[in-house]
Parts: sequence; structure tokens; C-alpha cells
Amino acid sequence: MPAFGRKLAVLAIAVLASVAARAETLTIAVASNFAEPLREIARHFDASTGHDVRVSPGSSGKLYAQIINGAPYDLFLSADARRPEMLEQESRIVVGSRTTYAIGQLVVWSRDVKFDDDTCLDGLENLGSKKLAIANPLLAPYGIAAKEYLLKRGLWEGLQDNLVLGENVAQTLQYAASGGASIAIVAKSQIRSAKGFSEVCVSPIAGGDHDPVLQQLVQLENAANDEVAAKFVAYLRGPESRAIIAEYGYLLPELE
Repeated sequence: MPAFGRKLAVLAIAVLASVAARAETLTIAVASNFAEPLREIARHFDASTGHDVRVSPGSSGKLYAQIINGAPYDLFLSADARRPEMLEQESRIVVGSRTTYAIGQLVVWSRDVKFDDDTCLDGLENLGSKKLAIANPLLAPYGIAAKEYLLKRGLWEGLQDNLVLGENVAQTLQYAASGGASIAIVAKSQIRSAKGFSEVCVSPIAGGDHDPVLQQLVQLENAANDEVAAKFVAYLRGPESRAIIAEYGYLLPELE
């Protein structure tokens, strides 16, 4: 092959390799409460690195079940620490990859005019026959935290007939926004997505009223794109991503 032809071949291979690297897609399973901030972070990551990110939201419990049944995710961003710990114990993650990326906060939210003269917290004690939506404690960490709060307030047993259980906190907010429930306990991060509704009250729940919602991530052992996954985790821990996480209403973990 003439020298000029060889140079063209080498250049073509380099271009193809560059396109292939850019075309790598990272697939991330994420707890529904963190889907929106993750999408925003992913857009910045794509613009910075050229790597596309596919976001697959759901309840942490269902995503965990998908992972142990072989779902091809590269990263798992859970809404709790328990399921990442379980995956670590089962040797399904890259050693040393488990880390806390955000700390969730709870709020009580309603657009029911019944609570116009009350805080949402007071409204929980005067529901009557009205419905309260929380995420299912069997599936969603924010549901566990909501149950812990209601137990501490001595309200859990008395509200059993009032409860409407969402599969995750996103569905829980939808119940209250659509009128399927009068009031809901949701993640503070969701308030941004509820701005299109005329809320009547929103009240924060003190962190001391439930166990900390430590949201942890893991890089999965069978990840198809190890290098890109590691780059994304580093980007998620960087200042630009942390600013976005805080803006959505999460507390930030200390960097190790």
C-alpha cells in the first residue's frame, strides 16, 4: 500500500475509534427521587465528555430485583444504603465503589384547601377520611422514612385506613397532585417538579424524626463500560454536580 494510502487508513481507524468512544452509552438505574437531578448532571457530563447516559428510574426495591436478575446496568444509584450493601455482600459490585452521593430530606406536601389555615404537619393529625400518600415502605426508602416519622408522631396505626401507597416517591407525589390523595410525604427534591401545581402547604420534616436517608451508589461488577462508569462517578462527586444536587434539595455528604 502506498504511504499516502497507509496514512489515510490510519486516519480512518483513528476517526472510527474516536466515534466509537463517543458512542459509548452508560446505563444507570436510579431511584425515582433522583431521576431529574441525574438527567441534568448527565447532560453536562455528555457535553463535557461526549458519552451518552441512559437513565432508568424506578423504586430502589424494583431496581435491585432487576439487577440480581441480570439487568445490564453500569451503575445503580439507590435511595438507600441497604440495597447497595446487599449487592456488595453478594459480590455484584466493583470493590470499593459503594459511596454516598446525596442525603435525602422529607417534606409533607398538599394542594388541598382544607389545609389552608394549617401547616401540612398539623394536617396529618386532622385528616378525617382524607387520604395520605406515602411511598410503599416495602419498596422505597422514602416510604420507610415516612413510616418512621409517622410512628414517632404516634400516627401510624391510626392512619392505616387513610394510606395510599405509591410504588415510589414520584408516583406518591402524583397521587397528591392529581387528587388521588389529599396530602403526601415526599422527597424535598420533588418540590421543583411540583411547581406547576398550586400547592397549599409544604412543611419540612426534621431529619431527627427518621433515620438518615443515605442515598448510595455502586458500580456494578458486570458493567459494560467500566472506564466511563468510573468517570461518571468522579464527575458526580465534582463541584458542578454537587451544586446541582444541593439545588434540588439534598444535603451533601462529606467527600472522603
